[in-house]
Parts: sequence; C-alpha cells; structure tokens
Amino acid sequence: MEFYVLLFSFFVIAFIYSSVGFGGGSSYLALLAQPFFQLLPDTIRPTALLCNIVVVTGGTIIFYKQNKIDWKEIWPFLVASVPLALLGGLWKLNQHAFFLLLAITLIIASVLLWIQPETMKGKNRFLQRMESKIAVGGLIGFLSGLVSIGGGIFLSPILHLTNWAEAKRISALASVFILVNSISGLLGQFLGRGINLEWSFILPLLVVVLIGGQLGSRLGAIRLHPLYIKRITAVLILVAALNILKDHL
Repeated sequence: MEFYVLLFSFFVIAFIYSSVGFGGGSSYLALLAQPFFQLLPDTIRPTALLCNIVVVTGGTIIFYKQNKIDWKEIWPFLVASVPLALLGGLWKLNQHAFFLLLAITLIIASVLLWIQPETMKGKNRFLQRMESKIAVGGLIGFLSGLVSIGGGIFLSPILHLTNWAEAKRISALASVFILVNSISGLLGQFLGRGINLEWSFILPLLVVVLIGGQLGSRLGAIRLHPLYIKRITAVLILVAALNILKDHL
C-alpha cells in the first residue's frame, strides 16, 4: 500500500512540476527521505535524479520546439554548473550529513518559491553580467550534485526575482539546467562509488513520472496558475523538510 501511495504521489509531483518547467527533484527527495520509508541516501539520490531526467527531457523538447531555448543565453549558467554538479555527485556524504543538508536545502527552496513574485517591474542588472551567471550557475550546480536535485527550484526563483526574462524563457532555461545537472550529478555518483540501482523499485516510479510529466507539460500550465502551484509546493516542501529535521537533528 505504501508503494502505491508513493507511485501516485510521484505522478502528481511530476504533473505539477512539469507544468512550470521543473523536474520535481526536491519533492521526490522530500518524499523518499521521510523516516517511514526507511530508504538510504544511496537509493534516494539516484532515484530522484533519474525521475528528474525523465520529466524534464519531455519539457526541454517542448520548449525547443517552441523556440524558447536560446543557447547563447543559457550556456553561461551551464559552463560551471555541469562540472560542479559532477563534483557534488562525487562527494560522499554520510547518512546524517546528507539528511541535514537535504532538510536545509528544502527549507531554502520553499522560501525562494514562496517569495517569488507573479510579476516584477524593471530589470535587475545582476544576472545580466556574464560572471554573475557563471557564479550563480556554478554554486547551484554544486549544491544540486550534493543533494541530488536539478537546481531549477533555486535558479528559477532567482531569475524571476531579478526579472531576467519572460516566464516562458525562464522555464525553458530551468528545464535545460535541471536536465544537464541531473545527468552530471548522476554521473558523479556513478564514478564516485558506483550505483546499485534497485530497478524493481525505480522502474514503476519512472513510468508514472513519465506519464505525469508529459501530461503536465502539455496541460498543467493551461489549467493551473503557476504562482499558486509554487506556493502550494513551497508549503509541502517546508513540512517535509521539518519532518526530516525532526528525525535527524
């Protein structure tokens, strides 16, 4: 019964997150890390990244077909994030440190999602500079590799807060950013200590997030208001993070 609940939850997460250009990695992690599942980081981390990759691949293809992906704008965010996500994936954290870092990361993510404005007047010049894009991308990439998220849940709110571009272009960048960092972080885990994937556990999750992600990419953005989605998600992530802290402090 617990596994069926997990499958349904992953479907909902994929549907909601894909509708705003995310992969859902933070919520997959928050759910898998709950004490009652009794899963270890070596299972949690690759599972979340694989689900991320499945969901955002579809979104990235859709944004590419819509001509929303401009590589001249995107590459500065990726040039440092990809190698640093690999380094973060290589980094071996003990179980206690991983859950503490994950909880703190989720709390920060929930705050960023909540404070993100619906619209913003004027463009902040901070992320118009090349060095700022590289630094922000690299920092988020390293954190993404450590805790096994794609990083879009951090990058997207920052881009909205600085009014970097229109919402569709930000979502397109977030999708590409999540995809390449998830692949890089997963590769880092594989190179660092190998990955013993439990396919009987992971494959059903990949199937449901594929279905949820495809539906969300095509229908979710039409039916659901992005700001409401992000604030509901922020509350759920915060509750999950506090539950993880309660068990691991």
